[in-house]
Amino acid sequence: MANTSSRTLRLLSLLQTHRYWPGEELAGRLEVSIRTLRRDVERLRDLGYPVDASRGVDGGYQLAAGAALPPLLLDDEEAVALVVALQTAAHGAVAGIAESSVRALAKLTAVMPPRLRRRVDAVRTMTDAPGWGDGATAVDPAALIAVAQACRDDERLRFGYTAADARATARHVEPLRLVRLGRRWYLVAYDLVRHDWRSFRLDRMVDPVATGARFRPRELPAADAAAFVRAGIGALPTPYLVKALVRAPAEQVRGLIGRWAEVSDAGPDPGDGCLVRMRSDSLEWPAMALGRVGAEFTVLGPLEMGEYLRDWGDRFTRAVSEVAVSEDAASAEGETR
Repeated sequence: MANTSSRTLRLLSLLQTHRYWPGEELAGRLEVSIRTLRRDVERLRDLGYPVDASRGVDGGYQLAAGAALPPLLLDDEEAVALVVALQTAAHGAVAGIAESSVRALAKLTAVMPPRLRRRVDAVRTMTDAPGWGDGATAVDPAALIAVAQACRDDERLRFGYTAADARATARHVEPLRLVRLGRRWYLVAYDLVRHDWRSFRLDRMVDPVATGARFRPRELPAADAAAFVRAGIGALPTPYLVKALVRAPAEQVRGLIGRWAEVSDAGPDPGDGCLVRMRSDSLEWPAMALGRVGAEFTVLGPLEMGEYLRDWGDRFTRAVSEVAVSEDAASAEGETR
C-alpha cells in the first residue's frame, strides 16, 4: 500500500479526472477500505480542497468549487491570469499545446469559486484574441470548457448543431475526445440518435450542456480520435488540393507543418526534398504553411495557388521597394542639411 501522502495525492488526481466517483469504485482504485478513503478525504478537506460527499447505497465523492482556491500557491490575480492565458493558448497556433491547455483549463475551472469565474468572464469579454486570417473559427471558451469536462467525466452531452448545409439539428451524444486540427476544434462522439460515430465542429455547436448521465466509453473505429477526424475531413469535398515540391528533408518539413499536411519523400535521397499535399477551403493557410518551412519550394498545383503566391510576391516586393525609397529620401534630406 502506498504511504499516506502519495495516496492522498493519488486521490486528488482521481477526483480531478471525473466529476463524480462512487465510493466503492474510488476505494478500489486506491486499494484501500472505505474507512481509509474517508480519512483521506478528510485530509484533502483539511488542506483546503472542497470535496463533497453523498451518502447511501450509491454514495460517492466529487471535487466541488469552493469558497477559496485549493492551495495551488496562486493568489486570485494569478489564478485569473492563468485561466485567461490557458484560454488564449487553447485558441492559439502553437502546435502541441492547445489540447493540453483545454484539459488544464477544465481542471482549473472545475474548482474555481464563482467570484473568480465572474472576473475571468469580465476579462475575456473585454479582450480580443488575434486570429489567423481567413478560415479561422472562433469558439466560445465556455462551450469549449463544457465539452472538455463532459469528455473528462464520461457524461452525455446535448447541443444544437448547424451542419455545413446550414441545416439546424439537435444532438444527443456520448463525447469521447476533443481534437484540434489546423485552426478548428472538433468533438469526436457517438451520436445516440444516429447510432454511429460522428465528429462535430465546435464553432457550429449551440449551447452544449452536460445531461448528468454517465456512460461507459465505446470503442472508436479508428486508431485515435485525430485519425477519425482526419478521415472524415478527407471524405469531404474541398475547393483546393495544394501540392508542392519542397527542397528540404521530409522529416524537417513534417516537424513544422505535419499537423496540417501530408508529407512524403520525393526520392530515395533526403536531398531530393519532399512532396507536400494540403487540402484547404482557402489558399491563405497553405501559403502561410509553405512560407513557414523556410526552404525553397515549387508549386505543383493548382494554378490558383501559383497566382495567389505571385500576387503575394508582388505585394512584398513593392513593400521592400517602398522602404528602400523612403530610406534613400531620408538620407538625401540629411545630406542637404
